[in-house]
Amino acid sequence: MDSDEHKRVLDPERDTAALKALTHPLRIQLLGLLRQDGPATASELAARTGESSASTSYHLRVLAKYAFIAEAEHRDGRERRWRALHTLTSWSNESMEATEAGRAFVGLARRRQIEHLERSLARYEADLAAGRLGQEWVEPSGITDLMPRLTAASLSELFDTLAGKLEELTARDADDPHAEHVVFVAAGLPLAAHERTAHDPEGRDAEDLHP
Repeated sequence: MDSDEHKRVLDPERDTAALKALTHPLRIQLLGLLRQDGPATASELAARTGESSASTSYHLRVLAKYAFIAEAEHRDGRERRWRALHTLTSWSNESMEATEAGRAFVGLARRRQIEHLERSLARYEADLAAGRLGQEWVEPSGITDLMPRLTAASLSELFDTLAGKLEELTARDADDPHAEHVVFVAAGLPLAAHERTAHDPEGRDAEDLHP
């Protein structure tokens, strides 16, 4: 994880325009690529996303306008290079829930994270099959799907513990040549109990039933 100076903390009251700017799917993708792979030009990002250079250039300028990115050091004078100003975007769920715009942004952001996970899984499988990842990554890699019973306080403690441990391990492995970028997605989504019915006396939906 990153220290506070490397976070962009969004406020639904103060950052209304920035929230709106970040709801565009291509802007989210461009920001993610700059954070993951480092500085790049509009042309380089166009090649990675399948968009035109004119389109990526426009959306990069919008991201710069709202201080998500800035110009980076140029390799030459022909084209601007852009860099991300923060390693992650953060917000208070409670503050976001208080406004319609905040709720809409959080819902969209979470769905984009799910899409990112799907793309990352496909890339991981392709990289492993092509030999771009060593076999040492096979055993520790994966996705877990658990449903513990926790209080709200315990769920907050769990996220704090994860954040602290991830910060510790990231600092430890920062200069290790064997380290790779790892997509780490954690979700804690409480589910209210369903009312029991005559059709399902235990109050479960069909999708909740495991084989």
